[in-house]
Amino acid sequence: MQQLSPEGQRRVSELSQRYFVSTDAVMTLLQALVNGHGTMAQFYHPELGGSGQWMQGGMTMIGDMFNSGLKAKVEGLCSELSSLLASQPFAPAPASHQSQTQGGQQQQQGGGGGFGGPEVSLFVPSSGGGSVGWWPGELGVPSSTGAQNNIRYAYFPGARRLAVDVDGRVSVYDTLDHQIGGVSQQQGSGASVTFTSQYGVVSVQSLPVVSGDAAGQQAPAAAPEQAGAGAAGGRASSAQEADVFAAIERLAELRQKGIITEQEFAAKKTDLLSRL
Repeated sequence: MQQLSPEGQRRVSELSQRYFVSTDAVMTLLQALVNGHGTMAQFYHPELGGSGQWMQGGMTMIGDMFNSGLKAKVEGLCSELSSLLASQPFAPAPASHQSQTQGGQQQQQGGGGGFGGPEVSLFVPSSGGGSVGWWPGELGVPSSTGAQNNIRYAYFPGARRLAVDVDGRVSVYDTLDHQIGGVSQQQGSGASVTFTSQYGVVSVQSLPVVSGDAAGQQAPAAAPEQAGAGAAGGRASSAQEADVFAAIERLAELRQKGIITEQEFAAKKTDLLSRL
């Protein structure tokens, strides 16, 4: 994700205080919304109930599915951040994705955000409008960038590439069929770099290395299977499978009682099964 402007930092801090969550939680949702072009978000954060999804004018789902207060908090944060992104004087998503709209909901160039008042420059524009960065130039413009501790990353969904810089050493990975929602570094010495996708939390080291310093460090591995089969293979233990099936059964009971709709049940069931 692009660097926040001073005004952007102020807005994130204001939301953090008003919704009683950390700025990291707000940034996680903001990054997920940038990836979803302001109209949808797929995220993971402990303060937000683990993994979750939000869609403009529609569904909100969180891992802590029975916590209605937390669900309302996520809905409020996503709605305000989505409105703020819609008021940006420049689109945070790359131009190659501008044609993606849902029912005419693309509003990046609209005026007046959810906070009211004039347009807000949430991000610092790239100098000269070019795609120059610390990542290899042939990758083009990333859909999102970020930094944490001594790492930084840039994600290129069109090219299916993830560039990671650890202490000045840049490596480029093939993201296969992952739809990355965020990159982080686990705490502690020798901490590993992980990312979140539709399959949960995944180690960056599990991805094929395309170029960079990690190419000489990655141990030879079996050729990755094709999308779908490779992503599903070896991901869930029997205990995890039992948890997923138990969650689906609970969802079915909620559907029968009319607490959730058929559409919400189907969407959450698909998300749970994708983790197997």
